[in-house]
Amino acid sequence: MFDKEKIKRAQDGDLKIIEEICSSTWESVYRFVYFRVQNREEAEDITQETYVKAISYFQRNKIKVDKYDSFLKTVSLNILRDRWRRNKRRGVSVNLETINPEKMAIEDSTEITILQTLVRNALDKLNEEQKRVVELRILKGYSVAETAIMMKKNESSIRVLQYRALQKLAAILKDKIV
Repeated sequence: MFDKEKIKRAQDGDLKIIEEICSSTWESVYRFVYFRVQNREEAEDITQETYVKAISYFQRNKIKVDKYDSFLKTVSLNILRDRWRRNKRRGVSVNLETINPEKMAIEDSTEITILQTLVRNALDKLNEEQKRVVELRILKGYSVAETAIMMKKNESSIRVLQYRALQKLAAILKDKIV
């Protein structure tokens, strides 16, 4: 990629050659980092830190690198690992001023038990097909197509059955849940 003379000049601190190396590799390094962090600002910071560490390493150790791109990705991955370790130890910072205590309060287990009982009783008032479609689609998360196969019906029948079951459940629960 770069001849020995350019590499030597880069190690000696030739800014023009260093810039050439950076401009030819930055996009792939940035994409590599962005894929892992999924945050533009953080990816930019890590990419920048990658070049700072890599360039100082080249100049300090006078090493020969055949593939700058691979070396830079390795450096960025090491930076990512260091950040993840640091964050894991430190934990997540929380601004206590912005927390709404009413939203964050732990719900009473009796209230949860009562709601579960109400929903179970409402489900018992559905016919068997409606119960089955709610169980498969809502509780177990199967797709319409998968539910249709399991219930041996076509997809449009499953959609109608689910719609009617949910309407009936809503009507049953309307007066009971405040």
